[in-house]
Amino acid sequence: MNIVVLDAYVNNPGDLSWEPLKQFGTVTLYDRTSADKVATRAADADIAVTNKVAWDAAALDACPNLKLIALTSTGFNVVDLEAARKRGVTVCNVPAYSTPDVAQMTFALLLELCLHVGDHSHDVLAGTWVRSVDFSYWSHPLIEIAGKTIGIVGMGSIGQAVACIANAFGLEVLFNNRSAKPACENEHCKQVDFDTLLADSDIVTLHAPATPETNGLIDTRAIEKMKDGAMLLNTARGTLVDERAVADALLSGKLGGFGADVVAVEPMRADNPLLEAKDKNLVITPHIAWATHEARARLLDTVFANIRAFIEKHPQNVVS
Repeated sequence: MNIVVLDAYVNNPGDLSWEPLKQFGTVTLYDRTSADKVATRAADADIAVTNKVAWDAAALDACPNLKLIALTSTGFNVVDLEAARKRGVTVCNVPAYSTPDVAQMTFALLLELCLHVGDHSHDVLAGTWVRSVDFSYWSHPLIEIAGKTIGIVGMGSIGQAVACIANAFGLEVLFNNRSAKPACENEHCKQVDFDTLLADSDIVTLHAPATPETNGLIDTRAIEKMKDGAMLLNTARGTLVDERAVADALLSGKLGGFGADVVAVEPMRADNPLLEAKDKNLVITPHIAWATHEARARLLDTVFANIRAFIEKHPQNVVS
């Protein structure tokens, strides 16, 4: 097999190994591949290993030998699945490899919004505590989360992990899901409709996939239904949020805080409206929740297993 890895760096900047791929054939690694180079680099490939490279009909047509797109991601919206199906190209993804890590990031963002650990540490290291006349001081309001209500939008594996951690923190949990999930309900965790979740939650956290139905899910109307001063978290996909509406709500004080690991266009653009609210209670990280060493190791192990299963004619994790 002729195997081409088109954007190797983002998954493995050098702390993991691509060596297991070599058991399946000839391997060519590219750190990054722009759209205009896909046709050249993957023209003779049997297998393309890729994360964010877009595969539309034109890209697929430029690679007539292609048999498998092995995604190094859970999301598969970068592939035109219908076009792949028509051309006999199998598409495999990597589900659930980063569940504990995304749940961890969700609470890292929440705790930063509530306690401003980074800001306070920066102040201390700059000498502010050394100069303080009091034994303790705080530069931002400090918020206790125990006893508050968190609303989880999307009760898949990540949403369930968030609920478990939330209960350990003493939070009451409401969740909304497109299908009923009675097994997830208990004394401190209840499924409700979307409007009820918005109205009754002190914190709303998004864990739904990016689909036409969820595009702009949190818009001006949704924010109006939320409690004044409620906090919003997004570690799912940036397109779930109307960023103009969130920025306006932060600037007006309707939202008490916004923490996100994703934005609609990545890398973030200089004209993203969220940057207008940077002096408010806003924390944004550069899509790193998935990127712990442990999660990336699981990711590559599953990619290698997906390729092996495909070659052995029992493909797994097929999304096409």
